[in-house]
Amino acid sequence: MTVVMVGTYKGLFRFASPDRVHWEALGPVLRGTSVHTTAYHAPTGTLFAAANSVFYGASVRRSRDGGETWDRGGEGLAYGADDPERVTAVWSLAVADEHGPGTLYAGVEASGLFRSADGGDSWAEVAALRRHPTHEVWDAGFGGKCLHTIAVDPHDPEVLYVAASTGGIYRSGDRGDTWTPVNQGIRAEFMPEGQQYPDAGQCVHKFGLSAVQAGRIWLQNHGGVYRSDDAGRHWARISEPLPDDFGFPVVPHPRRADAAFVVPLTSTLERWYPEERLAVHRTDDGGQTWTRLDAGLPEHAYSGVLRDAFRSDTQDPLGLYVGTTNGELFASADEGASWARIAERLPRILSVQVVEGDPFA
Repeated sequence: MTVVMVGTYKGLFRFASPDRVHWEALGPVLRGTSVHTTAYHAPTGTLFAAANSVFYGASVRRSRDGGETWDRGGEGLAYGADDPERVTAVWSLAVADEHGPGTLYAGVEASGLFRSADGGDSWAEVAALRRHPTHEVWDAGFGGKCLHTIAVDPHDPEVLYVAASTGGIYRSGDRGDTWTPVNQGIRAEFMPEGQQYPDAGQCVHKFGLSAVQAGRIWLQNHGGVYRSDDAGRHWARISEPLPDDFGFPVVPHPRRADAAFVVPLTSTLERWYPEERLAVHRTDDGGQTWTRLDAGLPEHAYSGVLRDAFRSDTQDPLGLYVGTTNGELFASADEGASWARIAERLPRILSVQVVEGDPFA
């Protein structure tokens, strides 16, 4: 079974399929709550949701029956009373221990990182990140001052990466005790000439780690798609063949090191698709060339795709899932060669996550 978890501005929607062709809508849960992202811990069958309520605040909610019922989440997801910053939303989640009880990371607004070693019962800030000297240059992007991406290196569980707007991308080799900005070569186009390659302060929109090549990172910046082959020490800009260098998500192929997917948007104020047509673009050669994939996707489309609203599964051929800001969900079961709409008229889609297996068991 393949289950697609769709986080929206007004709840979490779930779609299940035995064959990635026929889909069943399971109905919304966490109604009225803004679900920025979800994560699944297979050993314990726990689904985590970054659930943000205008009434009850930020939380990481948990379900052990595929989303049918939820607890209220654990304690400690807050800065100290004397801290000038406040936790107003949870933006990102990452499961770091796939085989144990569930070490979990949460990225929040205002930008910071929290860790739970007990599956979300209790939380503590990974304080070294906000203590880094470059933290003083972090500022809010258009979506807020948020830590929006967390990744545990699939080749070394000691290594973490995070990205914040507008702070850039950071690497830790000791599970968060120390941090290094790895932004050299990423252009901050909004800075004055001569100051566009700072150590920190870039508006990174999303990054993804290769599961098959150690050290390879794909990154979508505010202006430009980049690739690093040495864990972020150097970056190559690879977006010149694309119709625009702006966009939010980037999805590495889980089995092919040179393949990745992006969804370009116009870099002007519209923030919709170039030529007003939704299209996914795939590279198979590390970003030297890109192929447009739009068969079955809508023309005259004036929506967008946010940073967490594009995911893949791990099947062969690869399945891809794209959610749009006007509430449409599209799926491809053939690596993007053809697409089908599996939902429409949902609230604004903030995130898409894929669970392979049966979370309802």
